[in-house]
Amino acid sequence: MGMTITEKILFQHTDIGEIHPGMLINARADIVLGNDVTAPLAIGEFKKAGGRKVFDRDRVVLIPDHFTPNKDIASAQQCKVLRNFAKEQKITHYYEVGEVGIEHALLPEQGIVLPGDLVIGADSHTCTYGALGTFATGVGSTDLAAAMLTGKVWFKVPETMKIIFYGSPGKWVSGKDLILYIIGLIGVDGALYRAMEFTGETVGKLTMADRLTIANMVIEAGAKNGIFMPDEVTKEYVQNRAKRSYTFYYSDPDATYSEVIEIDVSKIEPQVAFPHLPSNVRGINEAGDVRIDQVVIGSCTNGRIEDLRVAASILKNREVAPYVRLIIIPATRETYRAALREGLLEIFLDAKAVISTPTCGPCLGGHMGILADGERAVATTNRNFVGRMGHPGSEVYLTNPAVAAASAILGRIASPEELRHKS
Repeated sequence: MGMTITEKILFQHTDIGEIHPGMLINARADIVLGNDVTAPLAIGEFKKAGGRKVFDRDRVVLIPDHFTPNKDIASAQQCKVLRNFAKEQKITHYYEVGEVGIEHALLPEQGIVLPGDLVIGADSHTCTYGALGTFATGVGSTDLAAAMLTGKVWFKVPETMKIIFYGSPGKWVSGKDLILYIIGLIGVDGALYRAMEFTGETVGKLTMADRLTIANMVIEAGAKNGIFMPDEVTKEYVQNRAKRSYTFYYSDPDATYSEVIEIDVSKIEPQVAFPHLPSNVRGINEAGDVRIDQVVIGSCTNGRIEDLRVAASILKNREVAPYVRLIIIPATRETYRAALREGLLEIFLDAKAVISTPTCGPCLGGHMGILADGERAVATTNRNFVGRMGHPGSEVYLTNPAVAAASAILGRIASPEELRHKS
């Protein structure tokens, strides 16, 4: 019987003779990731277990990105734990504030995660790397500690559901809209502990940025991981970034799937996830008159240069609506540099936006854009739970960068098409 790409990668990281869904396995990890929120807990457990050396200083990655630059004493202490451990262990991939980026944008950009890898991270959106043809998933801090010590982690092999995209996306429709549409279709537990494999004729038309966005949000459907089979887009993205060897894996034609869903993307319009679940999705034309106070364009979901280019194309020669705050967060230093070179930052400043250093910041209600009671935000982030971006009485609406930019200009949830008609 054939295997899916997820099963093949897991199998290649074990020493067993066979593998099948539901099986418990102990697998070797290629990359073990922690950030300034989760890694300090793991470091504490690592030391309690008597750990003296990480299994491989080149394979443990520590990224201070959630509360940095430090917003208060507590976050400064967290980052100090990370920094001291990185020094002590001579961690190769530790990035200080002046060079750091949001972890799930930084690792692919720097060629740290690669096709065929098995990657774990103590952050739920570690699943982002599946865009490269990688098995990547989030774990708890205790599992992170064990992996830092041994280089291994246990899994139950997930079943795989196949999502087949066909047709051509319409104007202003991006990877964010495709994944929001799917989450709206199957619900926040519709892929519970399953792999979501994305395929079909449309995939070849998706940029790597779109794929990263889609894989990033599979956790919002309860999935264990999301994954794309590598192609020419993958090859072009990784070949000049990789600093070690990598392998392209593909699902067998006779692989078994728990479910197959076919989606005609030509029928999907820009999507909006209303509070307080990523599955509470409506098309932009059904959004109604929702007045807003803040817009955030950034995060590990939509903070890449492609996202900023889309936002800038809409914001150029326009200004943010009165009393609306627009926060732009380039996901990495290289993204920031590219936006600077291309004149995007000047467009944002002229539009009366504020530009942040790379940080997760407001996405998790950390800093750089916390909401007050009763305030509403449109955000290109990945979650809109109660209190996610601040006060429990606030609301977060998830959209793509184009809708976010148009909404900032009009002061309400809006389609970019409205601006075209007004100009």
